Amino acid sequence: MSKNLKIDYPLTYPSWNHLEEKAILDVIKSNQYTYKKKVLQFEKNFSKYHSLKYGTMVNSGSSANLLAVSSLFYKKNNPLKKGDEVIVPAISWSTTYFPLTQNNLKLKIVDVDFSTVNIDVEKIEKAITKKTKLIVVVNILGNPCDLSRIKQICDRKGIYLMEDNCESLGAIIDKKKTGTFGIINTFSFFYSHHISTIEGGMILTNNLEVNEIIRSLRSHGWTRDSLTKKSFFKKDRKTKFENYKFLLPGYNLRPTEINAATGIIQLKKLDNFIKLRRKNFYYYQNIFKDNKIFHIQKENGKSSAFSFIFIFKKKFLHLKDKIYNLMSKNNIQYRLITGGCILKHPVIKLLDHEIYKNTNNANYIHENGFFLGNSHEDLKNQLIRFNKIITEFY
Repeated sequence: MSKNLKIDYPLTYPSWNHLEEKAILDVIKSNQYTYKKKVLQFEKNFSKYHSLKYGTMVNSGSSANLLAVSSLFYKKNNPLKKGDEVIVPAISWSTTYFPLTQNNLKLKIVDVDFSTVNIDVEKIEKAITKKTKLIVVVNILGNPCDLSRIKQICDRKGIYLMEDNCESLGAIIDKKKTGTFGIINTFSFFYSHHISTIEGGMILTNNLEVNEIIRSLRSHGWTRDSLTKKSFFKKDRKTKFENYKFLLPGYNLRPTEINAATGIIQLKKLDNFIKLRRKNFYYYQNIFKDNKIFHIQKENGKSSAFSFIFIFKKKFLHLKDKIYNLMSKNNIQYRLITGGCILKHPVIKLLDHEIYKNTNNANYIHENGFFLGNSHEDLKNQLIRFNKIITEFY
């Protein structure tokens, strides 16, 4: 192999510059580090970007999932209850599942569509029982689920829809952004995601009651973070310590002003980031569309292109270890698709769950798939060189 084909291809690329650095310094100079004006501003900007009413920032996407699920247990009408059934995809990140079982819900695990790697819509409706109270959909690595159809199913059946959009910020389907279809919708701003606040997450909703519950749960279960006069919690203005009244068994999952200040800057860059990511995604689709070794992810709607998925075809499974070794030698970083199939991890023994029929697609993808990173930088050369490296095998 010629030396000029050697690649420096990391999984992640920095997205900050002097603007984020200045935003952090401004927070330090203000001497206000904990949740205040910057967090409120970022929540407002982010919800406006998605054309939804309410946004609550938290310290991670995983925390966003925890609060989102927990909030539905405290709704006045039709709350979730222990033992209720929730339909989930077989492939996702671990903390899609953990908050569900931590709230004593039972997982019903449904296989994914092989081509999109998203939950198989055909199987969702068949998997529903009288015990099904919630469906959690995950837009895998920037690729939207068939959200309009899934929402129709939920509306018809009276089931809550939660959208885990932590990997797919800015994706679009049916002229709507992902992360806007559910009663609750979650996002992550981890350093490797579309925008980064170091650590951070967001929950969006149009439901005032749910928003009030989330804001209370985020901050110790108290009442003081309500932003509306039509508060779900009735406050006693005569009580001297009303702000320290605890109504719900909450957490402390608040972000800092530094997280939010960087988020405000990053959100302004997001559309351009996605434009550049989609340009790289176009290269990926065209370079590998006729590749003999790999299946690639089929785009559904308009992907925000988190990464590039590769799944070994059965005919070439015998080359898997050789190609992985070759990638490592050539500084090509790769990793498991999202978190892989949850059933393949030892933790599944600790989760209350059942499987709807089988998860053959998820099992195969877990064992024989990987992804390469995407970025707002031009990756055409990296993708071309990776393709050249593997062509020697066929």
